[in-house]
Amino acid sequence: MCQGNEGGFEALTETRVTESVDGHSLTEFQVPALTILAHPDAARVGERVLLPELAGRRAVRLGRSEPAFATPGATLARVLDIPHLSRKPMVLVPRSDTTEVTLERAGSPTPIKVKGEDLGERRRVTAAEIARGVVLCLGHRVVLLLHLDVSVSLDAPSFGMVGLSAPMMRLRQEARIAARLDVPVLLRGESGTGKELLARAIHDAGDRAEGPYLAINMAAVPETLAASELFGATKGAFTGADRGKDGYFQGAAFGTLFLDEIGETPADVQPVLLRVLESGEIQPVGAVKPRRVDVRVIAATDADLDELVQSGGFRRPLLHRLAGYEIYLPPLRERRADFGRLLYHFLRQELEPLGAADALETADAQRPWPPAGLVARLARLEWPGNVRQLKNVARRMAIARATGTELRLDTKPLGEPPPAFTVRESAEASHEPSDEETLDGLRLPPPVGSASPGHGWRPAYRRPGEVSEEELLTVLREHRFKLKPTAESLGISRAALYDLIAANPRIKKAADLEPGEIEDACRRTGGDVAAAAAELEVSVHGLKRRATQLGLTLKP
Repeated sequence: MCQGNEGGFEALTETRVTESVDGHSLTEFQVPALTILAHPDAARVGERVLLPELAGRRAVRLGRSEPAFATPGATLARVLDIPHLSRKPMVLVPRSDTTEVTLERAGSPTPIKVKGEDLGERRRVTAAEIARGVVLCLGHRVVLLLHLDVSVSLDAPSFGMVGLSAPMMRLRQEARIAARLDVPVLLRGESGTGKELLARAIHDAGDRAEGPYLAINMAAVPETLAASELFGATKGAFTGADRGKDGYFQGAAFGTLFLDEIGETPADVQPVLLRVLESGEIQPVGAVKPRRVDVRVIAATDADLDELVQSGGFRRPLLHRLAGYEIYLPPLRERRADFGRLLYHFLRQELEPLGAADALETADAQRPWPPAGLVARLARLEWPGNVRQLKNVARRMAIARATGTELRLDTKPLGEPPPAFTVRESAEASHEPSDEETLDGLRLPPPVGSASPGHGWRPAYRRPGEVSEEELLTVLREHRFKLKPTAESLGISRAALYDLIAANPRIKKAADLEPGEIEDACRRTGGDVAAAAAELEVSVHGLKRRATQLGLTLKP
């Protein structure tokens, strides 16, 4: 994918032809495109429009009535047609002297955010940014991705994979080739990219589909048992071997054996595995003669095998033998155009068993679910856990939606610090959700069919510095100095509340109270512990704990 900074804006356009091992030609023609990541009509997620005009240095208008989007490969094209988008469009203007595009408001009153920030009057985005994907949020209702995509590509089976981005089309084409070959296949890619799913799909699409498919995680096999697990063992081969045992290679005969985490293969097993791949023969532990097996091996790893070879941790001949055909699975951040399709796909999967399968279909433009701002923010994350991580987040979103509870997502695994924004509550039907309605503190609407109205948007976490001294004192008093409800009401974490209290000289701590102060307060309140705590401005729990430390006895 071209990400150059020279040669004018046409550098964004690339044609590449790759000759495959079986003579099959894979053609890609990449041009700028817009893909829908979120829309009140969930069925439209994934639609796109190619923008060759930008590469030809012609402006593109973007608004309610133009351009028209379509599912890749389909003929029906539709404009966005959302009332919350102005009929006066914004404009994407290619710069003639650089590889930049200028996004211009052009007088459009539509709320527009670019990468989470208000557009203002205009903003430049570089070719490198477009190659990575630029997230646009329009009218708090529609999320688009400005990126590069394939203009013409070969039709290929889905192999059970969701997505129609350029990297995914290339992956499908390579999977089809691998399925036709009867050579070892090495799948490389980060954790969570779907290597095991692809391995099974290649097996199911190949000539060995009627045979067995077995999978073993090499990282989970104890080093002392690896040889017997893979190649089997004879009776009496080692202590406890009271009968013969078939290994994974024998169990996968005439089928496929998937070796996950191949980089974790013990050093003493690697030469034996190499001999099996070269000769087609295994020698069970304790056996005198080798046995012939007919097994197709697919291996996978998220490790840098080349680096392991350099360090002596992996045998170079074994790497070469495993990589009879090698496939790279792109991380989610390299296939951002598929983000919307994946998110909505997983949401449907998770909502169905919860009895809320129609939650996506019954969302409306007034209060769409999931909120466009949430989708926009999630789409901008790096997702180190890739598709597996996205599926887990979708599960938590679905549970919150189906149960009408708060959505609490830990942002740290997503590669970002805790959010520092506030979402204001509004009961108006015309409520315009913030583009930062996301993650911690977001209260989703009630489940479909719920009779309990009034679930608004709960304030999300704030910066502790935004809480004034007076506000802190007021809210503490309202909640009788109970820390959990105070932190929730202020929209800050418990840890942040502790820090604010410690830094405020006007706030007493129960741990600092003297015996005389406690006794005087109890006497004035007639022994009412709760009233004494309120007078001393500490929590009841804290007062009781301090009294115990001082050896005082308080009446209940």
